[in-house]
Amino acid sequence: MKPICFYYGDGRLDRLACYDKVVLQAGFYGTAQLAVLKSHGVHTLGYLSLSEDVGPPAPWQRPERNPDWGGAFVHVGDPRWVGHVVDQAKAAIATGFTGLFLDTLNLEQTYPEDLPHLLALIAAIREEARPDYLLANRGFGLLPRMAELVDGVLFESFSARWVDEHTYAPWPDDVLEVHATVAERLLEYDLDLYALDYADTAELTEFAHRRATEYGMLCFVSDRVLSRT
Repeated sequence: MKPICFYYGDGRLDRLACYDKVVLQAGFYGTAQLAVLKSHGVHTLGYLSLSEDVGPPAPWQRPERNPDWGGAFVHVGDPRWVGHVVDQAKAAIATGFTGLFLDTLNLEQTYPEDLPHLLALIAAIREEARPDYLLANRGFGLLPRMAELVDGVLFESFSARWVDEHTYAPWPDDVLEVHATVAERLLEYDLDLYALDYADTAELTEFAHRRATEYGMLCFVSDRVLSRT
């Protein structure tokens, strides 16, 4: 089986059955579909946003929004947000997901005061989801404590990135060097390591796979909206 797939569409069970792990939008798959994937030995991870909210206006939301995707940034320590996210985690597990994908963990440059709250939220999810698999997207500002709470870390856009809707490119050399330093640090922890890169050519895809392998990561390459399987 291929190691991992990130797919934010619906259906395609036959294609997804070829992977060991698949990260999916939790609302797009029901119990019966997840059971089919489980019967093929697939570990399904439900998407969970921990610091951004794409829902209707709510008291935990900040006025600022993510310029790329439109979600509202939140006050992570608001007890109502904590309850909302933990309920989402419980619902995904009850539906049949065998793990969770924890996204939007990069707050060290925007709201560093929320990092302790974010760690507490991850710990609360860990308690609800135990012993199911938790995969964290980046969250490097939460290390080393986060390494005690999750099973794996994804380095999104490790080598290649989307620039806009139709343009993909490798990171500049100085950014690649910084990413390499972080990747070497990740090797110090007992965690599964993955890379998610964005590419539209065979050359850029090969570059991403080769570089991820050099740093002990299993790589998946997709487009900006994660529509490939």
